[in-house]
Amino acid sequence: MTVLSVNLNKIAVLRNSRGDDEPDIRKACETVIAAGAGGITVHPRPDQRHVRPGDVDALVEQIGGRVEFNIEGNGFAGPRGSYPGLVALVAKARPAQCTLVPDSDAQITSDHGFDLAADAARLRPLIAELKAQGARVSLFVDADCPDVERAAELGADRIEIYTGPYAKAFARGDHGAALADCVRVAERAHAAGLGVNAGHDLNQANLGTLRQAIPQLAEVSIGHALIGEALYDGLSTTVARYLAILSGNGTLNISDALRPRP
Repeated sequence: MTVLSVNLNKIAVLRNSRGDDEPDIRKACETVIAAGAGGITVHPRPDQRHVRPGDVDALVEQIGGRVEFNIEGNGFAGPRGSYPGLVALVAKARPAQCTLVPDSDAQITSDHGFDLAADAARLRPLIAELKAQGARVSLFVDADCPDVERAAELGADRIEIYTGPYAKAFARGDHGAALADCVRVAERAHAAGLGVNAGHDLNQANLGTLRQAIPQLAEVSIGHALIGEALYDGLSTTVARYLAILSGNGTLNISDALRPRP
């Protein structure tokens, strides 16, 4: 079954807006785990606008090895103020997975994958350093990545498909081509020996189609939509609904998966 890793960044954003301790990210973590999620994801940035280094420490303690911990971030961004840098965070937290993302402070959210050719020289030693800390390493890539096999050559264990374009196309009712891109990059990555994750703008409406079209999908990381939906339906209920989508036993013909919604 595809693992659901819940991104808690938006819990931290809401907390930070008041400068206090509520909502409690540890309580949110516990609620998500109790509801059956298989992982917790955070994406601490140098500007600390949401999850902070102290949250990483607290979540390591709260998770206690019960589910996987995934830390996302830009490994090329060095220490700044009380932010020690991604490598230092991984060395201290020892997460199961580190997902490398080429984001910058100017980005509201991650919006593109790595250029594996241009970034290869910097990625190779970074991946080796993170793996030496015991972390599985995943690289954020675009669905139309021309050389996804290079991720394996660089030492990565997995890729994470950037599903933003697919989600936008799905909302328009014209997702066939975008889904086909996701399927092709997943198949190529799998053939190269890489695990396949996916994330960004996935929600209850579009997740099932993606999961059924990519049977080798190991993990999805979902935060923004899930937390938004939880405002109306509750966090435990929303996590349970995502798990039901991911555990569906129905079969879907690939041609049907690629067909736009009516």
